[in-house]
Amino acid sequence: MIVSASYRTDIPAFYGRWFLARLRAGYCHVANPYGGGSYEVSLAPGAVDGFVLWTRNLRPLMADLDAVRLVAPFIVQFTVTLYPRALENSVIAAKEAVEQLCELRRRFGARAAVWRYDPIVITSELDAEAHAAGFAVLARALKGAVDEVVLSVMHPYRKTRRNLDRAARHNGFLWRDPPAEEKRHLLCRLAAIARDQGIAPTLCSQPDLLGPGLGEARCIDAERLADVAQRPVNLERGAARTSGNRPGCRCALSRDIGAYDTCPHGCVYCYAVADRDRAVANFRGHDPEAAMLRG
Repeated sequence: MIVSASYRTDIPAFYGRWFLARLRAGYCHVANPYGGGSYEVSLAPGAVDGFVLWTRNLRPLMADLDAVRLVAPFIVQFTVTLYPRALENSVIAAKEAVEQLCELRRRFGARAAVWRYDPIVITSELDAEAHAAGFAVLARALKGAVDEVVLSVMHPYRKTRRNLDRAARHNGFLWRDPPAEEKRHLLCRLAAIARDQGIAPTLCSQPDLLGPGLGEARCIDAERLADVAQRPVNLERGAARTSGNRPGCRCALSRDIGAYDTCPHGCVYCYAVADRDRAVANFRGHDPEAAMLRG
């Protein structure tokens, strides 16, 4: 089994103490996000084929990654952008994020981390030219540190629209959902920039926007985990079986141990947070010794 930690919240940045406690305990409880109680996920050595850590700031967990690796190999899905503070008002500076990715490369090898530049949001302050310029700066800085960058264009879910509209009114910008052809053109442009720096560009769960030179992302990537572990993942337990989370998703089967509405980063485009005040309150009320991250 592959454990995802977590596309619902940033466990390395905010819940590392809880995660390490659950590794010592050998299990955690996860609330069913769609209702119906909770279930137990084993985190014992031998039960976990690998971890996928999703983050915008690995520093709070960085010193303990060797302890994580004693349980199972891991890969990191690390989001780094250069967006205005009106869109993400409390993430770490891109320079620090780049330094963390370079440290991961030195300590754990070229396959240990994947750079995420997503979701791509188009606003009056962040148009295609701004994306291309910022992406090029990051790609040059990350050359040699990562071998893949995952791209996607923001999907305007109802809660995303609500949060973006609120931020736009407060900060005086406009946002829009571009037509598909405009999205494809920008993705192809970013993909070419990435390839020039030796970074393979892939697209997450949007097959209708694929273009030349842009592969399909596998964010829960059994092959990458096998490369990091230098052994195959356990096929008998189904860890390498594709079981996407939504149409177009190519992820391997996994169990996510996070919870929605618990990440206080404040990214207004985030699909995992309906209300930031609620997320901050949940973070402040979190018990790092509890079996469940929230609830």
